[in-house]
Amino acid sequence: MSELERLSNEQFKSAKKIPIIAILDDIRSLNNIGSIFRTADAFRLEAIYLCGITAQPPHRDIHKTALGATESVDWKYFKDIKEAITSLHQKSYKIYGIEQTTNSSNLNDFKIHSNEKYALIFGNEVSGINDDIFTLLDGCIELPQWGTKHSLNVSVCAGIVLWKFSKSFKDKIK
Repeated sequence: MSELERLSNEQFKSAKKIPIIAILDDIRSLNNIGSIFRTADAFRLEAIYLCGITAQPPHRDIHKTALGATESVDWKYFKDIKEAITSLHQKSYKIYGIEQTTNSSNLNDFKIHSNEKYALIFGNEVSGINDDIFTLLDGCIELPQWGTKHSLNVSVCAGIVLWKFSKSFKDKIK
């Protein structure tokens, strides 16, 4: 681990973070939740917000895929996602839903500004983001896809999007 220059949990907690918060709204699968925790650790995100029916650590099935990331990544629970969004708007976060909509921006074309703070919402595995929050967002971003399915697994989608965003901030955390 020292050759890979990995941080201990204590070092991670005090290290500079990328100003991105992943918001998980009504995620059903505990394995997806754990996987996104692990991704948030890998890219040193600021935090994860768990909303609605999204389960919270500690939980055996979250731990199975998080592999300890629930101990390194800060997280907070909100019963209602609107409360999380309001809180983040007050802190000047740009809030984007990761969703296919008529007005969504393609991830490849989306301009990420390293002087901004972002909150990215990943919705339910079946129904996506709740329709009643779209008016609260700064916009939506979608991943380009060319197959027969119209979506990716939420943890795979989160990995791709969070990697793309984290690349724009990597110089700020060194």
